[in-house]
Amino acid sequence: MNKDQAKGTIKEVKGGAKEAFGKATEKPSTTVKGKAEKDIGTMQRKFGDAKDAAQKNKL
Repeated sequence: MNKDQAKGTIKEVKGGAKEAFGKATEKPSTTVKGKAEKDIGTMQRKFGDAKDAAQKNKL
């Protein structure tokens, strides 16, 4: 697991928690911010996956 994968996973978890909190408290802005953070984390994790796969194919 590289840095991008780890950081992306952390952002996904934090964003999911923020999104759930926003839904529970009925605060749309918090829900949207959480969803955005979760999506950014997903993209970063997938970037890390691609980077990892490229390094494995390079060897």
